[in-house]
Amino acid sequence: MQLAAKSPCEGLLPLTIGDVTLTEDMPAAMTLIAPYKGRKDALSKALNAAHGMAFPAPNRATGKVGGRAIWFGRAQALLIGPAADPSLAAHAALTDLSDGWAVVRLEGDQAENVLARLIPIDLRATVFKRGHTARTEIKHMMGSITRIGPKAFQIMVFRSFSETLIHDLKRAMEAVAARG
Repeated sequence: MQLAAKSPCEGLLPLTIGDVTLTEDMPAAMTLIAPYKGRKDALSKALNAAHGMAFPAPNRATGKVGGRAIWFGRAQALLIGPAADPSLAAHAALTDLSDGWAVVRLEGDQAENVLARLIPIDLRATVFKRGHTARTEIKHMMGSITRIGPKAFQIMVFRSFSETLIHDLKRAMEAVAARG
C-alpha cells in the first residue's frame, strides 16, 4: 500500500457562489518564528536581508504574494511561502508548521459580508486594511485572517478543521448570494 499526500482542502475547492470565490492556497513552507529575548530587532534585520520583509508588528503582516510574515500571537510570526533561511535561527526559534494548517483565499465584492457572518471583528476596508491580520474566532474555530487585497482575505485554521471551515464559508456565501 502506498500513501499519497493530500492538501487540506483536496476535493473541496475551488468554490464560487455569487461573486465570491474560495480557493486553496498551498504555500511551499510555513515556519513559526519566535524571537529570542532581546533579539527581535536583529531578527527583523535578518528576516529583511533573507526574505525582503520585516518582522511584523502586532496585528500586521509584511511581505507580499509568494512570501509573507504574519503576526501570529505575542512575539510570534508565521513565515508563509519560502522556507526559512537558516540564518534566522541565530535570532529566533524556528518551528516548521507546513502540514498543520489549511490556508484558503476568499475573494470578491461580497467577501466582507460573507466573513461578517462568521467573524466577530470589523473587517471593513476602512478599519481592517491590507496588511492587517488577526487571530480570531471563525464561527466556532480559532484561526487567522489577513487582508491581502482590497477584496481578498487569507484565512487559516488548523488542518483538521479544513472541511468545517469550507462548510461554514459555503453556507455564508450562499446566504449572502441569496440576498443579492
